Amino acid sequence: MITWILWGILTAVLVFMIIRRFVNPKFLTELNESEFKKGYRKAQLIDVREPREFNGGHILGARNIPLSQLKQRINEIRQDQPVYLYCQSGARSRQAARIIKKQRGTDNIFHLKKGFKKWTGKIKK
Repeated sequence: MITWILWGILTAVLVFMIIRRFVNPKFLTELNESEFKKGYRKAQLIDVREPREFNGGHILGARNIPLSQLKQRINEIRQDQPVYLYCQSGARSRQAARIIKKQRGTDNIFHLKKGFKKWTGKIKK
């Protein structure tokens, strides 16, 4: 009996974690590439990938604040400007958005649908 209860709790926690990782929070606006291009030059463009990924190529004008360093560098993100985030696939930028929302209270957060791997615009290597 206790084993079934533990399995049920474990399953519920696992489902919650999967949903949280892949579903956009309500405050995060997902943009396709053309929508992203229209607004990112007037915003804070942040690449949340690790430095080696960033150095391998990034969107022109992006600043690198890796997800792994975001909590320590959160004060580098201004509250008076929109925040445009991207990562390789979109999963890390969702996590970054949650951190920014929680610690900075910023509501103007956007991220690139399907991430940098689908980007066809200009890049800097």
